[in-house]
Amino acid sequence: MYQQFFSHFLQANQGTQHFACHSHHYWPDVTRAATLAYWDDSARLVDQKWHYIFGTKIPYTQQLIADVLNLPLPEQLVFAPNTHELVMRLLSCFDWQKPLKILTTDSEFYSFQRQVKRLAEWESVEVEVIATEPFASFEQRFIEAAAKGGHDMVFCSQVFFNSGYAIADLSHFVKQLAAVTEAMIAIDGYHGFMALPTDLSTIAERIFYISGSYKYAQGGEGCCFMAVPAGSEQRPLYTGWFAEFGTLAADKSALVLYSEDGYRFAGATMDFTALYRLEAALLLYKQQGITVGRMHRYVQQLQQGFLQLLDQLQHPLLNREHLLMHNQAHHGHFFTFRLGSSSQVAELAGLLKQHKIETDFRGDRLRFGFALYQNLEQFDLSCLKAL
Repeated sequence: MYQQFFSHFLQANQGTQHFACHSHHYWPDVTRAATLAYWDDSARLVDQKWHYIFGTKIPYTQQLIADVLNLPLPEQLVFAPNTHELVMRLLSCFDWQKPLKILTTDSEFYSFQRQVKRLAEWESVEVEVIATEPFASFEQRFIEAAAKGGHDMVFCSQVFFNSGYAIADLSHFVKQLAAVTEAMIAIDGYHGFMALPTDLSTIAERIFYISGSYKYAQGGEGCCFMAVPAGSEQRPLYTGWFAEFGTLAADKSALVLYSEDGYRFAGATMDFTALYRLEAALLLYKQQGITVGRMHRYVQQLQQGFLQLLDQLQHPLLNREHLLMHNQAHHGHFFTFRLGSSSQVAELAGLLKQHKIETDFRGDRLRFGFALYQNLEQFDLSCLKAL
C-alpha cells in the first residue's frame, strides 16, 4: 500500500526482507530530489543561501515537526547534525567544577551512556542509574528516585532502544517528574518521533525533547532536533555562531549573547542536505494524509502478522517466550528478542542474513523493525524451519 513511496530503495534491494528499519530506515523517493535541491540552492545562492535556509527552509521544517508533536511554538526547535551534539549542549549548561548529579536509566543509547560514564570519572559528577526492568514498575521506580531530590538533570527515553518498551503516557510521566523535581528534564524521543503518536503540548514548557530524521522520520542521517522550553535562559558553554542569530547586529559586549528562541542551543555551520530531506519526507506524509497514528496502526498490523508467523514456525529461539514486550499497546516499532548469549544472537543473525533477511543485533538481543515499505504478504520466514 505504501511501497510506492520507496521505489528507489526497494529496487536497489530486491529480494531483501529489511527488518532493520528501526536502525537504517529506507528513505522515500522524494528525498532524492530534496538532496539535489540543496545542491541547486547552494549553486544558485552561494553565500546568500544562509538567508534562505534560516528564513524559509528552517521555519517551514520547524512547523512540520511542531505539527507532528503538537508543539505550540515551532521556533523553539533547534537543529544539529546529531543528538550527541545537543546532549553535550545540555550538559554544558552546568558548571562541571561543581557537584553535578544526573538521574537516568540503564537503557539509554550508547552515545549518552558513554558520555555520562566518562563525566562520572570526575569526583564532582554522580550518575544515578535506574533499571528499566521489570518494565511494569519502571515508571514508578524512576519517579520515586527523582523524588529523592538532588538531581540537576533527569534524562530518559520515550522508547528504549534495547527493548522497544515505551513510556505508557509521556505527558503524564513528565508531569509526575515535574511535580517532584526541579531538575532539567530531557527526553530522548528518537524511537518515538514519527513512530508513536506524541502530543507535547502540555509539557513543552518543561522538557527538552530530542530526536532526529535518521529513523522513523525517514530523512536519513545528519538532521537532529531539540524542542527547547520557551523562556529558557540556559547559557550552554558549548556554543557556536548559529546560537547568536538575532543578536548578530546588536552591540557587542563582554557578555556572550544567545538567541531568545530554541536557537540559543545551536552550534555552527552544518550541511543542511539532511534538513531538506526531512522536510521532503514530512511534507509527503502531510500531503498524503498519512498521520503518525495511521503509520502506527499499520506497523502494529505488521507486528501482529509477524508474531503469528513465528507461532506457526515454533522456532526454539525466535518465539514469544524470548520477546521483550511488556505491553504491545505501549511499545515501539521494533521487536527485541533476548537469547541465551551474544554468540547465539550473532550466529542466528548471520544465518538470517544468508537468506537475505536483514536484522539488527546488539549483545544478546536480536531486533526486528517494521515500516511502511513492508508488506505482510511478502514476509517469508520459512528459512527458520531449517535453523
